Amino acid sequence: MFTKLTLSELRLLAREPVAAFFSLLFPTVLVVILGSVPAFREPSADLGGLRVVDVYVGIAVALTLAMLGLQVTPMALATYREKGILRRLATTPARPELLLAAQMASALVTAIASSALAIAVGRLAFDVPIAGNFVGFVLAFVLTALGVFAIGLFIAALAPSGKAGNSIGTLLFFPVMFFAGLWVPREVMPSWLQRVGDFTPMGAGERALHETMTGHWPGLLSATVLVGYLAVFGFAAARLFRWS
Repeated sequence: MFTKLTLSELRLLAREPVAAFFSLLFPTVLVVILGSVPAFREPSADLGGLRVVDVYVGIAVALTLAMLGLQVTPMALATYREKGILRRLATTPARPELLLAAQMASALVTAIASSALAIAVGRLAFDVPIAGNFVGFVLAFVLTALGVFAIGLFIAALAPSGKAGNSIGTLLFFPVMFFAGLWVPREVMPSWLQRVGDFTPMGAGERALHETMTGHWPGLLSATVLVGYLAVFGFAAARLFRWS
């Protein structure tokens, strides 16, 4: 039943062209656009000898998780509750909890596919190095996904409708992605702004991903911040989530 529900969620996402494009393809498009700028393929002293395109592959991965966790998931779950789908599922073997888990699983599968595509294109087209610590990269990816998805569940727990869920998630999306370096790489931000970003979900996530891309393990601060978001917002979502 869980597998069927997960596949159903993936099919529903595929039927939404805009959501599917931004969740699956837009991060790769961003890498291609930036990698096509000659200056962004040159090492930069401000980035510690890295190129802009090298940095933005990690940011593209964080972007995927943020879109799925803060925009797609809250809208979908709030819409299911608004339309009474969760309440009707409570009377069938497909319990609402299974749909919740299937939604999370489909978002994670989509995030993995989108991230793998961005990394592959970055490597093949622009010679972006693969993560120096691949196991650490997977750990950082999972921690970031769990942290941001927990926030998405919390939004879905409070949002009265699907549109409200998407709107709240979008309002959060822009500031958290600013601290992740989407518009200005974190490495060129003032030190105090970087420190503020270290305590935001995507700032901590992007830092953890960047650390593993350069061959290290996710730092203790980044891992602690992400686990903290998972614990706090996951607990709050579990207590506040309404099936009807």
